[in-house]
Amino acid sequence: MIAFSLVPTASWYLVLSAVLFGIGTFGVLVRRNPLVMFMCIELMLNAVNLSFVSLARKLDDINGQTIVFFVMVVAAAEVVVGLGIIVAIMRNRNSVTADDLVELKG
Repeated sequence: MIAFSLVPTASWYLVLSAVLFGIGTFGVLVRRNPLVMFMCIELMLNAVNLSFVSLARKLDDINGQTIVFFVMVVAAAEVVVGLGIIVAIMRNRNSVTADDLVELKG
């Protein structure tokens, strides 16, 4: 009997990151609801963060994890501002699509 353990390597995490990024890209391109598009963009950011962390771990360098920290700070600020705008628009309308956001132009 051959016994082996499946230990996840950096390649597994990079493949998972690519799959998550692809799902996020597909969601942004296909869906028209701004809230769903916003969540897909966040999924793409988290996929990039996963690749940064896995490569930083593989290369034994802390710079990738430092970049992830700053990306998460920017993403949190984006969530606060973006969700505020989206929720304000959704309160005034029954159905909202990404095409309706053109009205935000001054």
